Amino acid sequence: MDELSLFERIRRDDDAAFDTVFRTWYPRLVRYADAMLRDRAVAEEIAQEVMLAIWNGRRTLKIDESPTGYLFRATRNRALNELRHRKVEQKSHFRLVPAIEVGPAAEANMADKQIEAALREAVQSLPDRCREVFELSRVQGLRYAEIAATMEISVKTVETQMGKALRILREKMAEWLPE
Repeated sequence: MDELSLFERIRRDDDAAFDTVFRTWYPRLVRYADAMLRDRAVAEEIAQEVMLAIWNGRRTLKIDESPTGYLFRATRNRALNELRHRKVEQKSHFRLVPAIEVGPAAEANMADKQIEAALREAVQSLPDRCREVFELSRVQGLRYAEIAATMEISVKTVETQMGKALRILREKMAEWLPE
């Protein structure tokens, strides 16, 4: 059965059509969100939210393009919102600085923390699209083709944005890189 006709049946309150959509896409949406979030429980919640939104909004639901694309885009957007929420949450928690240790191990640990902080700051300074491509590649582990599909851009654009991100990061991290 064609995807668009399934969604048309859902618009007409067809429980069986919704059940088919749920059973077909739910596991894939969970895997997709889990790849972005690295948290299976939250990924399941997001996939459930997407499916619930389909059912609750079924009468006004209008999908002109690929239903698969629609579902993955809705999942991606919710996962990105979750990642943003996590980032805000991390910034709002105050960390107590432990007593400063003395010795070579402490100095190495302090240098590692400085490098880590400099890298975080450098990544945050990237332009939005550039940073999103970089994080999907290096943090989430997605391949360029997967990033292109997720962001609805070409693989060439992903390559260009990745090159730009790496160039900017090399410049900003120059003092930490070996000669």
